[in-house]
Amino acid sequence: MPADIDGLSLSFWILAVVTVGAAVAVVATRNIFRAAIYLVLSFVTIAALYLTLSAEFLAAVQILIYAGAIAVLLIFGIMLTREQRAGSPSGRLSFPALGVAGLVAFALTFVILGSRWNVSQAPLPADNTVAIADALFNQFVLPFELASVLLLAAIIGAIVLVRGSKE
Repeated sequence: MPADIDGLSLSFWILAVVTVGAAVAVVATRNIFRAAIYLVLSFVTIAALYLTLSAEFLAAVQILIYAGAIAVLLIFGIMLTREQRAGSPSGRLSFPALGVAGLVAFALTFVILGSRWNVSQAPLPADNTVAIADALFNQFVLPFELASVLLLAAIIGAIVLVRGSKE
């Protein structure tokens, strides 16, 4: 191993490759259940990437919300519903979609290679989860509570809409 690559950098790049591979597998696989499993793998490796970047709070949120809740909801949705269509949709938009994806990849590559990536030299707090909690529950408590009320209203509205459409 070269002297300029430490173990943390190596693990970051290995996790990045696994994450991108899992994301490509989500899109490339034709089995929707396997695509959901690859999505869970992608979510978990993103959480591990957060850990290599010393963002423990984001890693915990990634596991709890995405790998835990969203992915399980997708898997249950797949398992509990029957497939409504027979066969796959026509692939007449495959080539335009591939062209747009190529343009986006080219633009992202151009921006990534052409940007100067400044790395902050500021030291991280000893426990950044405590710093986030302190800011969230002291400085930003009102927006946090407003967001929770808004989400609660959205959930109640969704329940009312679903119950109204069944009658």
